[in-house]
Amino acid sequence: MTVTAAVLDYEAGNLRSAEKSLQRVGFETVVTADADRAAEADLVVVPGVGHFGQCVRRFDDAGFAPLIRARVAAEQPVLGICVGMQIMYEGSDEDPGVPGFGFLPGWVRRIPSVTPDGTAVAVPHMGWNVLQARRDDPLLAGIDGERVYFVHSFYADPSDHDHVIAESTYGVPLPAIAREGSVVGTQFHPEKSADVGRQLLANLHDEVSARSTKVPS
Repeated sequence: MTVTAAVLDYEAGNLRSAEKSLQRVGFETVVTADADRAAEADLVVVPGVGHFGQCVRRFDDAGFAPLIRARVAAEQPVLGICVGMQIMYEGSDEDPGVPGFGFLPGWVRRIPSVTPDGTAVAVPHMGWNVLQARRDDPLLAGIDGERVYFVHSFYADPSDHDHVIAESTYGVPLPAIAREGSVVGTQFHPEKSADVGRQLLANLHDEVSARSTKVPS
């Protein structure tokens, strides 16, 4: 069975790296700025690099917001990466006047530069960090306790931790992988996380391939 993925092109992410990483684990992948074309895919991928508000505005301008809402309502898979995950939350201190989608419960905040015990923390969080499972989930098969690659200055502060399936610690605990309904988010970059990122995407491929319904185009 062919499993398809659409990487949304709204000028806010490393599209080709994401495309190649998805292809390596078996997805038939397209990078597209066309919401109708993306609606036909089994998985929609929302990359994101940069400013929260700018990403949301570009996403809206590209016409992708109705697509994502329709997919979530129909319980069709969506993967948000880095800021692509953050815009799935309710909003961000980076641009408080710009609402997120609210599919994930919580608010995005700047990583504190000093921990509660007074230890200085370099911001942005850039480099490899350990995944720590919070609950059992098929997406974590073969990757719990492994290291993945982060580049970010803001993190999701959940109002309900039930949707956080793995976290990392960088001064504060931060959601590394989140899942609510059909929405999956990774704060780290699977496409930059070598074998561990590849395993996560392979786990997601297995999950998506088990589904047969699609949002009508």
